[in-house]
Amino acid sequence: MPATGNDDAVDVSVVIPAHNCRDYLDRCLTSVLVQRVKKEIVVIDDGSTDGSADLLDLYAAYHKASIKVVRVERSGGAGRPRNVGLEHATGRYVFFCDADDYLGPEALERMVAMGDRNGSDIVLGKIVGHGRRAPASMFQHSADRAELGESTVYNSLCCFKLFRRDLLERHRIRFGEGMRVGEDIIFTVHAYCHARVISVVADYDCYHLVARPDGSSVMQQPGSRDPLAWLAMIREPIRLMARHIEPGPIRDHLLRRHFRLDAFAQLGAVFLESDDIRRKDIAREVAALCDEWYTPGVHERLASIDRQRAGALDDIDRLVRLARIESATVRRTLTGLRWDGDRLVVTGAARLDGISRDDGVAVVLRSRYAPHTELVVPAQRKGGEFTVRVEAGALDSGIWDLRVAVELEGVVRFGRLGAERDSGITLPLPRLVGDRAVLPYFTRDNGNLSIDVGGHVIGIPGTARLIRTRWGLGRRLQVDGEVAVAGTTPAAAAIRRIVWRERRTGRERTEPVTALPGGGFTARPAVGKLAPGTWDAYLELDLGGPPARFRIEAEAEAVAPPRRWWFAALLRSVRPYATPDKGRLSTVVRRLTAGSVVRKIMR
Repeated sequence: MPATGNDDAVDVSVVIPAHNCRDYLDRCLTSVLVQRVKKEIVVIDDGSTDGSADLLDLYAAYHKASIKVVRVERSGGAGRPRNVGLEHATGRYVFFCDADDYLGPEALERMVAMGDRNGSDIVLGKIVGHGRRAPASMFQHSADRAELGESTVYNSLCCFKLFRRDLLERHRIRFGEGMRVGEDIIFTVHAYCHARVISVVADYDCYHLVARPDGSSVMQQPGSRDPLAWLAMIREPIRLMARHIEPGPIRDHLLRRHFRLDAFAQLGAVFLESDDIRRKDIAREVAALCDEWYTPGVHERLASIDRQRAGALDDIDRLVRLARIESATVRRTLTGLRWDGDRLVVTGAARLDGISRDDGVAVVLRSRYAPHTELVVPAQRKGGEFTVRVEAGALDSGIWDLRVAVELEGVVRFGRLGAERDSGITLPLPRLVGDRAVLPYFTRDNGNLSIDVGGHVIGIPGTARLIRTRWGLGRRLQVDGEVAVAGTTPAAAAIRRIVWRERRTGRERTEPVTALPGGGFTARPAVGKLAPGTWDAYLELDLGGPPARFRIEAEAEAVAPPRRWWFAALLRSVRPYATPDKGRLSTVVRRLTAGSVVRKIMR
C-alpha cells in the first residue's frame, strides 16, 4: 500500500509506555525525534513517581507538534498503556518502543520504506541487545516478503516492530491487560495471523534493547520468567493462533516455536534449579500442552533433545539428565593442526564439563555464508584425544567455522574450536587444493579456528614476477612472467588477465593473458592506448573466491625502455618502469600537443 497523497499525514505513531524511567527518557525520546519520517510520539505516563512526568512535560512543551503525553493511573504492566497509546495514534504505521530502549537514527526511515515498497502489514527491524538477549534468527538477511509458515519471523513475538495501523484497527488487535509479562506475545501473535505481507530489515540496527543497570525493568526482575506462570500464560496466544490458522504445516511450524521456546525451554536450566515437587508440576504443565497441541508435524520439526523430552515427561530423572547435558559446557582444547596431503588434520580434546562420559565426538564445519550447510567429520578417538581429517577439496568456496560436537544420550553439544589451544600450535601454510586456495586461520576476535576457501577474508600469498618486457607491433608491450601461489604453481586456468590500474583515479583497464606451462604467463597489453596517468600492473587469478590480484614484481633491467610516437598531432609517451620502493611494474603515459612540445623545448 503506497503512502497517502496527504502531505500532512503522519507516517508513524511511536507509542512509548513510561513508568519511572526518567534516567532513560532523554536517550529514548531524542532517538525518536531525529527519525526522518513524519511522526507523532505518544508517551503514556503510567503513574510515574520519579520525575518522569516533569521531564515529559518539558519535552512536550518544546516539541508541541511531535510529542503528546497521556497520563494514566499505574496499571502494573505495559499492556494497558500501549492500548491507550494506540487509541491516540493517527499514523499510517505504529511502532512500539519502551522508554529504556532507543532507535537507530535511520530505523523508521528504512522500515517505512520497506513497508511502502511491499505493502507490508508488519516490518521487523533488526534488534540488538545491550546486556539483554535479542532475537537473531529472523535477522540473518533482509526480506521483502517473509512467509509466516516458512521463515523464522514468528520466533520474534516482541512488539518492537512496525505495524500497519489499519491492520490493528480492522481486526481490533490489542495487548493483553493486567498481565505482568506476555502481553505483547498476545498482540504480536494476533497481528501475525492477519498480516498479508511481512518484511524484514536486517542490514541496519533498528532497535536497541537495553538492560537497566539496576535490574528494575519487568523482564529483569526475579520471577518474570517463572516457569509455571509462563506455561499458564502461553496457552492464550497458542489458542489465539490456532483459531486463525488451520491444522497443517503452517500451524505445525508456528507450534514448533511455542514448544521449543516456551514449553520445552522450561525443562532446561530453570528445571535444574527447581525442587522435586516443582519439577513434577513443570513436567505436568508441559505434558498438558503436549496433549492438546503436540502433533506428528511438530515432532518432526523439533531437535533431538526436545523430541526426547516429549517422550520422557513422566520420567523426571530422565528430564533432569537431559537438562544437565544441555547445560553442560563443552570443554575443548586444540592440540594439533597440520596438512596431510590435501587433508587438514585436526587433533584435540573435548568433553562435557562435569560429565565423565560421552557417546561420540565429531568436528562440524559450518559455512558462514550459508549457515544451513554443514560438513560433519567423525573423530577417531585414542585415549582422551580425538583426530579428524578434513578433506579440503570437499569444501565449497567461502568461510568455514569449525566446531567440536560432543554427543551423549542423543543430545549434541557444540563448542567453537581453537580459542583454547596448546601454546606450540602454529597455523599450517595456505595450500592450493585443486583450483582453490585453502587458508586455515584463527579469527581476530576470539581466536577460533576457521578455514577460508578462496581468499574471502584472508589474503592469499603469492608472487607474480616479471621476466622480461619488449616492444612489439601495434605499440604493444610484450610482457613475460611467472607466478606462484602458496609456494606452488597454480593451474593454467586460474591465470585470468593483467589489470592496469590508474593510481590517482582508480580507473582500470584489463588485458588478456596466456598461461604457459610451469606457472608462466605472457601478454601483449596495448599500453599505447592507456589514458594519461600512472598505471600499476597486476596479475589477476581465480583461486576459488574473489579475484586474487598480485602486483607484478619487476627489476629495472627487465623493463623495456620508453617509447614515443606522433599520432594525430599528439606526441604520445609511454615509460614502463620498476618502482624504486618495492620494484613493481608501472607505466607512465603522457600525451603532448605539438605546441606544448615546442614550448617545452624553448624553456
